[in-house]
Amino acid sequence: MKPTVSIIMGSTSDLPVMEKAAAFLDSIQVPFEMNALSAHRTPVAVEQFAKGAAQRGIRVIIAAAGMAAALPGVIAANTSVPVIGVPIKGMLDGLDAMLSIIQMPPGIPVATVGVNGAQNAAILAAQILATSDPELSERLAAYKEGLKDKIEKANAELAEVKYRFKTN
Repeated sequence: MKPTVSIIMGSTSDLPVMEKAAAFLDSIQVPFEMNALSAHRTPVAVEQFAKGAAQRGIRVIIAAAGMAAALPGVIAANTSVPVIGVPIKGMLDGLDAMLSIIQMPPGIPVATVGVNGAQNAAILAAQILATSDPELSERLAAYKEGLKDKIEKANAELAEVKYRFKTN
């Protein structure tokens, strides 16, 4: 099994957030890899990873980083593979990381999800892959149908909650 998605984090301290991406990809049967690489501490390794990603069959990269959050942009600068940035909550509740990731110069796009939004990054990665994989597209459709079912169930449960002045 060869990975099609690469999950990269600045350090393993990001793992509690990024596990949500791994769990989602695992649940819909998308092969992935996970590694820690730092734009500041291992810049040569980051460049080598990014330049070789497409050749290794990686079709989407999910890159997480906090504070200065350079990792997604450095990766995007060195590959044509789509990069999805996940800002990690740290200083300033993650706003600093989010702004660092979304403010990329022209020609170096990084799709960005919300702070600690690893699961949404995985869903977006799967949606990108599903454009050329009908079976994955069906698994994603089933997942989204399950989201609808959860809300319908929640509304049914709320209908049973009684208050004196509640009208529904």
